[in-house]
Amino acid sequence: MLLGLGQRLCARRIVASYSALHPTAPCARPLSTRPEPIDLEHDKFVPPSGNETDNALVILHGLFGMKRNWLSLAKAFLRDLDRPIYTLDLRNHGASPHAEPMTYLAMAEDVLEFCRKRSLRDVSLLGHSMGGKVAMSVALSPELPRELLAHLIIADMAPSKGALSSEFQGYVKAMKKIEDSHVTTRQEAQKILAPYEPDAMTRAFLLTNLLPQAHDHHHHPLKFRVPIDIIGKAIVEIGDFPYEPTERSWDGPTLFIKGQRSKYINNRNVPIAKQFFPNLALENLETGHWVHAEK
Repeated sequence: MLLGLGQRLCARRIVASYSALHPTAPCARPLSTRPEPIDLEHDKFVPPSGNETDNALVILHGLFGMKRNWLSLAKAFLRDLDRPIYTLDLRNHGASPHAEPMTYLAMAEDVLEFCRKRSLRDVSLLGHSMGGKVAMSVALSPELPRELLAHLIIADMAPSKGALSSEFQGYVKAMKKIEDSHVTTRQEAQKILAPYEPDAMTRAFLLTNLLPQAHDHHHHPLKFRVPIDIIGKAIVEIGDFPYEPTERSWDGPTLFIKGQRSKYINNRNVPIAKQFFPNLALENLETGHWVHAEK
């Protein structure tokens, strides 16, 4: 399924087709407060050449996701592109530290620091959903080094401001209810989550965030690896976007991938996206919002 999407997205089409183009970095304007970055957990996939720094593809998951969701696709990209691949756990997700604030400026600074520490150059940055807004925030950051970012790939997200979708707000409520109910089995967690999400595949995805129980603790309440309290308080920030199209832009080659059955990219926000990213191309896939898991 994931490998099929890797073929559909065709890494060469997404990344290598832009290899002759050279982006223009945004003009620098210092921020009044620069968020303190945290160290992000990651998986690294190195090509036979041993190259770990040049033309890397860095992948950012969405809300409630983690790097392991992209394992199969990362391996497909490694095979097709023959370049280093990095999959990251964003703050408050996967194995990365729990930290506030959970804003796009803070998450973008985490990613920038990750790339700086590893001396990555000419990065192709791929972000899905919330990770897409993080990727866009990286591209628009005044702290972006000129040589760092080469290509921007956004999977089913736009630089829009507004309330987080009702479905994701429902997920937060359900996950909090699961923890507050002190359930001890996944079956009990499934029962609580079902009224909020009828799709079994999406429920299974959300419940990958449940921490595994030790054999001698199988009667202890289940907990999520994501900090539901921090995410719950950050609902407004997650729906927001930190920049205005009149103040920031990035002229590098940019690909937006829209799920045809999803409303996150639409006729209202595409013109706004083109103001931020004037060198934008739009691709449509026959999927919903979970473009990396539906093919």
